[in-house]
Amino acid sequence: MAKQRNRRKVRRRDRKGGPGSGRRKPCPYCRDKIDQVDYKDISALRRLISDRGKIRSRRITGACRRHQSQIARAVKRARELALLPYVNEGGRDDGPRRDRDRDRDR
Repeated sequence: MAKQRNRRKVRRRDRKGGPGSGRRKPCPYCRDKIDQVDYKDISALRRLISDRGKIRSRRITGACRRHQSQIARAVKRARELALLPYVNEGGRDDGPRRDRDRDRDR
């Protein structure tokens, strides 16, 4: 009788097509055949900025290079016209913070 080889089971995450497969999601603006990103479309622009008010990267938004630059320009223009905030108000700053009053007393 032939000896059986120990075959390594392929885990689900080791298969092709997983999160690190290299396949990018399509640009939402190219998919809908939109030529220009509109700075007045606040609901669409809100999805493209983080909760801290930063513009999300292409890797996260899935936008192509052309539309990502238009997104950045539209967000900046909407901020200038007070349609979007520059920073999130009321949000808690999670970074390291020094208490100045406590340091002054020392």
